Amino acid sequence: MKIKGMAQNVLGMALTLILFIGCFSAAYFLTSFIYLKMGHGPSAFLVQIINSLIGLIMAAIIIKVMQRFDKQTAGLFDSIINAQKKIAEGDFDVSLDKNTEGLGPFSGLVESVNNMASELSKMETMRQEFVSNVSHEIQSPLTSIRGFTKALQNNNLSSENRLHYLKIIEAESMRLSKLSDNLLRLASLEADVIKLEPKIYRLDKQLRSIVLACEPQWSDKNINMDVSLEEIEIKADEDMMSQVWINLVHNSIKFTAESGSVKVDLYHQGDKIEFKISDTGIGIAEEDQSHVFERFFKADKSRNPSIKGNGLGLSIVKKIIEMHHGTIDVQSKLGTGTTFTVCLPSGL
Repeated sequence: MKIKGMAQNVLGMALTLILFIGCFSAAYFLTSFIYLKMGHGPSAFLVQIINSLIGLIMAAIIIKVMQRFDKQTAGLFDSIINAQKKIAEGDFDVSLDKNTEGLGPFSGLVESVNNMASELSKMETMRQEFVSNVSHEIQSPLTSIRGFTKALQNNNLSSENRLHYLKIIEAESMRLSKLSDNLLRLASLEADVIKLEPKIYRLDKQLRSIVLACEPQWSDKNINMDVSLEEIEIKADEDMMSQVWINLVHNSIKFTAESGSVKVDLYHQGDKIEFKISDTGIGIAEEDQSHVFERFFKADKSRNPSIKGNGLGLSIVKKIIEMHHGTIDVQSKLGTGTTFTVCLPSGL
């Protein structure tokens, strides 16, 4: 430790000597340049005094600036260390002083720490909301199942009511199963665990098959299905795209009232393939339209709680479309209907 201290002292003296030599040299060249421009100068003795004074002043200014900078950076690094300790403990409500004037390259370090804390705070909020939403979605069917299971223990229950309760339990069990499947699928998509297996196939045939498969649903509600499909080939993952179309068609049928109508269009739009599905359903409020692709978001929750769903379908749809380098857009008006438009690249 003693040798290390001596080495630091020697290094400090050497740096100080270099600083003074540099300042006196700078003073000499500065005054020489001025005297040359003036065409004359003072005596050699006076020149030495002037150079010495200027050199000392320059050295004093540099030392003062360095001391102030060292003090600022020392305080800055202490703040950064404390902020990182808080972040490591899960406290993301930290913010370093944004007045970074005079810190030079360290100003970027301050901004990066503030940005990191802000982004981690957003992620923590999303995580808490996700856990809360999952808990709510699971708790609702479990409460229903538990209640009807207790009711079935009543020996005086009629066979008709018993069958009715069993059907409800079955429906709620299927709801839990679907929630579990959607959560796993969305997690896999977001983690890039599921890889695309693109192939060339007829998109119009795929859509026609899905619409026909949904016939029991739209026939039961006497919905008029208007389908117009151009003959189009696409290179995509057929199974994953099937999830997209099934979700969008099911949603349109689900939110369209009796004797309403659903229109399905598929056509080329320049170098893009465009799919459009429009319904005369309940519509989506303008303030909700920017949130419909968020996980667990239910635009109709307050208006029609009888319509079942876990709010994950459109999140999965958007992720699959983005994996295929496409886009999805929604346009809607309350009480009038909703239109979803999907654009996909047409290159094979």
